[in-house]
Amino acid sequence: MIDSAISDMLLENKEHFLIPASSVATVQEDNSLMHAFLVLNKVRYSKIPVLRGDDELVGLLSMPMITNEMLGMEDLDTDVLDKKCVGDVMEKNVPAIENPYDVEEVMHLLVDNPFLPVVADHNEFTGIVTRKEWMKSFNFLVHNIDKQYKLEPIKQSEPANH
Repeated sequence: MIDSAISDMLLENKEHFLIPASSVATVQEDNSLMHAFLVLNKVRYSKIPVLRGDDELVGLLSMPMITNEMLGMEDLDTDVLDKKCVGDVMEKNVPAIENPYDVEEVMHLLVDNPFLPVVADHNEFTGIVTRKEWMKSFNFLVHNIDKQYKLEPIKQSEPANH
């Protein structure tokens, strides 16, 4: 469990954690791979959320997922980009969070993910939380904790003589 003082300091900049859905590039699961290829190429993100219908998060898509579909043993088949859709190649069962301010859960999941999709009821996509923003808060913490708290080492007990 994270100490409450640490948690409080990490959350001092919490208004910057959630990047709202309206500011995040996404694709629909029924979009062609050509469309997704163009979107990913334009925004230059490593992965983007995949949505269904009324903003329901259903997965993530990356450029390697698309290019893997194009690669054959002898050549590059770009025709597949018009034949397949995002839902055919996307990563499913992705980690998503409901509370972008649950310090313990977010920090644990950001170890292996550059960002986390944030969802509301019925898996409605509401935005993302990025590792970059959390690292800014962690940087603030390590440079300022001694300005807000008196830190002292816990006295170590001497080893017992056996």
